[in-house]
Amino acid sequence: MSFFRKLFGLSSKPSAEAESPAVQPAEMPASASAAEAANQAAREASGECLDRHWQGVGTVEQDVLGYLISPSFTGGPQWPSTRQAYRVVRRGESILLATEGLSDPFDDAEGMGNGFEMELFLESADIPEHARGKPGEVDPLKYSWAFELLQHVAGTVAGAGGIVEQIEQHGVLSLELPGVSQSQHIGEQLTAHFVSDDDVVGVLLGGPAPDFPTQLNDMPLSPVSLVAVVLITASELDYVRSGGRAAREDLVQRLQTAGVGHRSDLQRASVV
Repeated sequence: MSFFRKLFGLSSKPSAEAESPAVQPAEMPASASAAEAANQAAREASGECLDRHWQGVGTVEQDVLGYLISPSFTGGPQWPSTRQAYRVVRRGESILLATEGLSDPFDDAEGMGNGFEMELFLESADIPEHARGKPGEVDPLKYSWAFELLQHVAGTVAGAGGIVEQIEQHGVLSLELPGVSQSQHIGEQLTAHFVSDDDVVGVLLGGPAPDFPTQLNDMPLSPVSLVAVVLITASELDYVRSGGRAAREDLVQRLQTAGVGHRSDLQRASVV
C-alpha cells in the first residue's frame, strides 16, 4: 500500500508475519548488566499487565501475530523495542486486534517509562470468514482488512514517537489512508461506502470510548493508554476534512448516539 497522506508521515513495508507466543520471556546472558536485567524484567511485567487487562475484555489467544524478522531491522518503523506484535482477543462475534510492543520499555535506555505509553486496538465483527480463524488459530487474521489497517496505523504512530500528547492536546485525532486500491486486503474487503473518491480510507484515533477501561495505571514504569482505531465512512471523512476538531468531536458523539461506539462496523450507515 502506498501508505498514507499521513498525519505524522512514516512509510513502512510489511515483513513476513509469524505466530509467536503472547508472553516471550528471554533468558538474560550471564554477563548482562543490572540495567539490562531490570529492563527485561520491566518488559515482562508490562506484557503480564497487558495480558491481565485483555483477559478481562474477552478471550485472549495464546499466540500473537508477529514477524519472523522485526521490521526495525529491515527499514520499517522503529517501535520502543524490536518486539512488534499484535494480540488477538475474541469477544463473541467480534474480534479485537491490539498492538503489543508500543508500550515496551525502550531498548538500551533507562528512565524513559513504558515506551510510547500507549497501545492501539481495533474491534470489528465484520472480518471475512476466511480471515477470522477458529479459536486457537490466529494466522488467518493476517489476511484481514483489520490487521492490515492496524499494522499501518501502528507504523505511523511509531514514526511519530507515539500520539498520547497529541490526543491530550487536540482530543480525538483523524488519520487518512490513501492508496486503498494498492492495498493487499483493505481494498478488496471494504465496500465503496468506506472509500473516498480520491482512494482514501479514514479512521479516528482515540474515540469513541470502548466498553472497557483504557488507562492502565499499574504498568511497571509509567501509565499506558489504550487508543481506539475506528474506521469511518467516506462521507464521515469528508465531514472531518471540512470541519476539523469540532467535526471530529461531533462525529464521536454521533457514533455513540447511534450505538456504533468504538467498533468498526462495515454494515452501518453513515451518521452524517
